[in-house]
Amino acid sequence: MINVQKLTKKYGKFTANDNISLHVGAGEFAVLLGPNGAGKSTLIKSICGLLRFQGSIRIGKHDSHTTEAKRILGYLPEMPAPYPMLTVSEHMEFIARAYRLTDWEQDAQRLLERFELADKQKKLGKELSKGMQQKISICCMALPKPQAAILDEPLVGLDPYAIRELKSMLLEWKQEGRAVLVSTHMIESVAENWDTVHIMMQGRVVRSCGRNALAEGESLEQLYFSITGGADAAEDPEARHE
Repeated sequence: MINVQKLTKKYGKFTANDNISLHVGAGEFAVLLGPNGAGKSTLIKSICGLLRFQGSIRIGKHDSHTTEAKRILGYLPEMPAPYPMLTVSEHMEFIARAYRLTDWEQDAQRLLERFELADKQKKLGKELSKGMQQKISICCMALPKPQAAILDEPLVGLDPYAIRELKSMLLEWKQEGRAVLVSTHMIESVAENWDTVHIMMQGRVVRSCGRNALAEGESLEQLYFSITGGADAAEDPEARHE
């Protein structure tokens, strides 16, 4: 569903992503891990069609830059950025119009209720707390029912109830056959449901493996630190803007 082949992204002489290949299949919950500056955000933005790069990225059968790819790919950025002068309900209408959705009102209402925004529908984006901004971003991502989804540090700023609901929703998506890729530093938050992990250092994927490849009794966190040693990678220019 998400297929990255020989991706290289440079900023001047600095190579942020160096010949990266990875795949996230339908019904797969993949995790992207790495120290600060490893190149995770550059990879995510490249997959989402926000950056130019060398190599090939396909979402389903479509090139990542095409409208068709964007229609089936959901993206939750690390920093929510709601429109300051749109209300919560207007955000949902905006997404519905942008994706040309039909009969979307009940789905929107269910999402707003699930993430405790139903009583905030008349609030402007600029009036929302950071946590509520993250919640409306989640609802906007989920409304078009993407076949594949990429989430960058999705739990930051969320309250315990919203964390539970988002984790539950991602598990539902996995069971429905959607592809999910989560980039996070909160390793324990994905420890229950992950299928595949891709660990990055210094612009490269240094280890990709499935859950069944772990040694007996080894945790995802132990695998991560055995590979990275807790060392920081070279600075990623994209990280300066996160």
